[in-house]
Amino acid sequence: MSESSHTGAAMPEPERPFVVPCATLGWSAPLRWLRLGWADLRRAPGLSLLFGLVIVLVSIAVTALAWWLGRFALLAALLSGFVFVAPLIAVGLYCVSRELEGGRAPALRHSFTLARRVVGQAGVFALFQLVVLLLWSRAGMMVNALVPIESGELRALVEFLLIGSAVGSVFAALTFASAAVSLPMIADRDVDMVTAGVSSVNAVLRNKGPMLLWAGLIAVLTGLGFATAFLGLGLVMPWLAYAAWHAYRETLDASAWPRLE
Repeated sequence: MSESSHTGAAMPEPERPFVVPCATLGWSAPLRWLRLGWADLRRAPGLSLLFGLVIVLVSIAVTALAWWLGRFALLAALLSGFVFVAPLIAVGLYCVSRELEGGRAPALRHSFTLARRVVGQAGVFALFQLVVLLLWSRAGMMVNALVPIESGELRALVEFLLIGSAVGSVFAALTFASAAVSLPMIADRDVDMVTAGVSSVNAVLRNKGPMLLWAGLIAVLTGLGFATAFLGLGLVMPWLAYAAWHAYRETLDASAWPRLE
């Protein structure tokens, strides 16, 4: 009998695919996610309102400081800080749906514990989003410089809007595809952010129609939140976070990765 048999050598970890397997979604999937997210909101109204209040206050604070300071560099710094805080808030909300799904009563301490465990991976995600945000901003400046608009020139205005929209759509699509189901996955499984992000992009590309509808619903509901002087964000953001959790659970098969406890 070999020495390894006597010492009980650890079994090697099973090989996992680089991209998490994804399901094929139907057009009704986004509406189902919203329905399930709303059910979670109703089951945990206290925690949902608490997180919603934090989101509203942070949004108002960033906007007020940006308006008061009126400087692009300081605005960029404020947005950068928000980009790093937002993923941790989202993870806390995902924890609520995760606990409800497991038949447990969600608690604020569980959200804090999970956020601390994944702070490194959430930081990687935030750093990527910050790079995209800065590149997006620079691209907008280049469009503004290369496509000048003179007063009364309708054609130049149309060209500027078309080019600007096309450039913005590329960055918006990249941001959405990488974030669609990646953050809920790192809040559920012991997985690195690169794998989660690539898997999210793959899932979006394989389900373009339903995911495009999902992106549109997110944009509309978020717009309504902003249109209510940010107050609506206190309801919309937790709702969308819970819906995103169910989108992840239905879209990705992450059973090969250890579950966070």
